[in-house]
Amino acid sequence: MRHVGDGERRARLGVRQALAPGFRAGSAEEATRAVTVLHATEPPTVYLSCHARVDGLTRADVDDALYTARSLVKQLAMRRTLFVFPRDLLPSAWPSASARAAATERARMAKDVVLTGITTDGDAWLDRARAEVLAVLDGLPGGLPAQEIRKAVPFIDVKVEGAELWSASRVLTHLGLTADLVRGTNTGGWHVSRPRWTPMRDWLGAMPPWPGAADGYREIVRRWLRSFGPGTEADLVWWLGSTKAVVRAALAEIGAVQVSLDGGGTGWLLPDDVDEVPDPGPWAALLPVLDPTIMGWQGRDFYLGPHKQLIFDTRGNAGTTAWANGRVVGVWTQDPAGVVELRLVEAVSTEERAMLDAEAARLTDWLGGFRVNSLYKSPAMKTAPV
Repeated sequence: MRHVGDGERRARLGVRQALAPGFRAGSAEEATRAVTVLHATEPPTVYLSCHARVDGLTRADVDDALYTARSLVKQLAMRRTLFVFPRDLLPSAWPSASARAAATERARMAKDVVLTGITTDGDAWLDRARAEVLAVLDGLPGGLPAQEIRKAVPFIDVKVEGAELWSASRVLTHLGLTADLVRGTNTGGWHVSRPRWTPMRDWLGAMPPWPGAADGYREIVRRWLRSFGPGTEADLVWWLGSTKAVVRAALAEIGAVQVSLDGGGTGWLLPDDVDEVPDPGPWAALLPVLDPTIMGWQGRDFYLGPHKQLIFDTRGNAGTTAWANGRVVGVWTQDPAGVVELRLVEAVSTEERAMLDAEAARLTDWLGGFRVNSLYKSPAMKTAPV
């Protein structure tokens, strides 16, 4: 069994995820493929994740990919999390990770509307709610904002006390999970989410055929291994939000190869990806909250070291991160003028500090004074700049 040590894993991270300067992507689409999918829980993350991986990228370039070319599409999927998918990967998500999340969401919502006295038949209520929303949007290829949908379908515009937010938002969420609707054109700025909910068939045109659930999972696992491998079975189970049985079947079907890892664990690589990657050379990166790289594995010691409590909040959400040669060495924030500041959690070399400062200057220039706010502020983000 080939051994892949932590140093090689960090080299793979810089190369495969387009973070080392010599291996950066050429577009927002390429940057997304480099990490399989982008986290989109907070709208700025999509733009900042792409900026970190693409030299010369503008916000207009990302807007074009999302809303004009539609080569990148927002979709709720793994762990009921909002991601940006390459368009060709969507059919694999719909019957697998998205369908799993949709089933869970349906059961919870059907239970909640009964418990709160809205109805005595939660499934029937949700079926009617979905049908009425789709009827309103039928023939409206531009879609409607959520507020206008609530007005047009008063049936769903009720607050679920003691449960999760408004029933209207959860109906739209479920329709997104089942690929009936998509978060279409954003009516706000790049840093906010104010989508016009749009029928998926109108957004993408002719809908591609869906594979079976097992085939969908297999393709997602294959792409994840290309981006994140070697990864463990536990990494994949966590990242997919699925089961060991699903992961084991996918690994077997793609012929994944076992490798040993530092610490005695077993990882997996694609059968055509067992050779060492080229040395990426020195590199540094400043990544946004919930970036795919910091969130890509469950076992994070090889790049995070002892810093978990400083980099993640109490719910397991990563804040911003500063990377030097494949290691998390700190975080970044902004001062009142929008200048990016480093807050390091370990000592770095003179060369590493110079690279980090250069990335901070690059990001400061790209943001142009705009201050990015986030709900996910790690303990390290609240300390004094270093």
